[in-house]
Amino acid sequence: MADTENKTPPGEKSGEAADSSSKEQEIYQQRLDKAEKWREAGFNPYGNGYAPKHRAADILATHANHSMEDLEKDAPVYDVAGRIVAMRSFGKAAFIKLRDRSGEIQAHVKKDALGDLYEVFKQCDLGDFVAVQGPVFRSKTGELSLSATKFVPLTKSLRPLPEKWHGLTDVEVRYRQRYLDLVSNPDVKQVFLKRSKLVKFIRSFLDGRDFVEVETPMMHPLVTGAAARPFITHHNTYDIDLYMRIAPELYLKRLVVGGMDRVYEINRNFRNEGISTRHNPEFTMLEFYQAYATYEDLMDLTEEMLSEASRHVTGDSKVKYGEHVIDFGKGWKRIPMPEAIREAVPGLSDKDMVDVDRLRHELLKTVHSEVERRAVDAMNHGELVGALFEAHVEHTLIHPTFITQYPTAVSPLARRNDQNPEITDRFELFVAGREIANAFSELNDPLDQKGRFQAQLDAKQRGQQETMDYDEDYIRALEHGMPPTAGEGIGIDRVAMLFTDAASIRDVILFPLLKPLAK
Repeated sequence: MADTENKTPPGEKSGEAADSSSKEQEIYQQRLDKAEKWREAGFNPYGNGYAPKHRAADILATHANHSMEDLEKDAPVYDVAGRIVAMRSFGKAAFIKLRDRSGEIQAHVKKDALGDLYEVFKQCDLGDFVAVQGPVFRSKTGELSLSATKFVPLTKSLRPLPEKWHGLTDVEVRYRQRYLDLVSNPDVKQVFLKRSKLVKFIRSFLDGRDFVEVETPMMHPLVTGAAARPFITHHNTYDIDLYMRIAPELYLKRLVVGGMDRVYEINRNFRNEGISTRHNPEFTMLEFYQAYATYEDLMDLTEEMLSEASRHVTGDSKVKYGEHVIDFGKGWKRIPMPEAIREAVPGLSDKDMVDVDRLRHELLKTVHSEVERRAVDAMNHGELVGALFEAHVEHTLIHPTFITQYPTAVSPLARRNDQNPEITDRFELFVAGREIANAFSELNDPLDQKGRFQAQLDAKQRGQQETMDYDEDYIRALEHGMPPTAGEGIGIDRVAMLFTDAASIRDVILFPLLKPLAK
């Protein structure tokens, strides 16, 4: 009945000898033959139209406190369908375990009860989808089970599942064949259910504050919205290159100009950057804008939203992440960037923080190549401050921390601070040593924005690759007037990592980008 042979799917490279591959093909053919026997018995092995009336988890919950005697007196009949994930055969009877979207339930299948259908059941393997109807009872071991009075084969699985006790452990295979990962590693499904719960909560939170969800273009004529390298595509009819969006920012702010005072979008962004445990070329962002608000208002909103999200998704404001227990309860630190750098770098004074040569000298201590040295030599004051923060501070911020007073030179879309035009009214949120959110009071001065765009062009001429284009239409929109506004972007994948204790961003993306296998 159940396959006991090697469980590597046919056609996959397993590092075993050629006879293993031959055995896999033999199993594949055996299952094809069993599918044909289903057909001969009048059952399409790939049919459709069966709708089970009950879920495993509901049955177990309903009868959790019912004794064997209680069920013998009044045993209701249930109808469930799912994948066979365990099977124990005793000749003329068998116990199988079915898994549906809610959980798993055991079923007892007997020849005496099924008659000729038992011969069809004997052609089943682990991984097949079947339906079972029958009354609920407790087995001799006390497990709630269904006594099958009706059995319906639904879908034949031609390839075996990973071996039960070891599951699918190869990380590369898990990412490439997420469908097997979900089947063999039940905890993985819980990760993505929590992610879904997070997104639903965020939508509910913002909807409840009068924000409107919108959709903006995925293909842009310019590189705008953030400083990053884009993916390039081509539109044949117009014969123009387009860029997969880096961020939706400038389109969302156009909507604010048009009178949509509170807007948000949860969708994909694309950046042609390296792949790491924190980066995937396509990722999910929440971006939202609120008119008549400042970056300080958004700090309050962000703290409230993610504190509540933590409790909603994980059940607690304290979340275990790696070796840390991160407290998302309210009262997050708010630290200006210059202060954070001074605390992290011994010997730096307030005077040093405005001394370009001193900052460059300190940053050069962190570089390891001539290319990096030349890049540091070309940096202006604001870029040096930003780079020192990344080198010395960012990785130390474990508990939720807002960093403020970002240099204007590294904040091309943020509003200048009224008291000090060299810094902006901006913050980034850091948790577990990584950036989670970026926000600022929006720059709504079209003349200032022209200068910032020009500075981005100048940086590109100096050799910087991650810069933005000059967006003339966005300037035109600002010239029509944008109300005082604050906006923010939050990385959904990174928040999901925190709430699920995931070490890699690939663990919270169902189908991460992977390098193609060599043929």
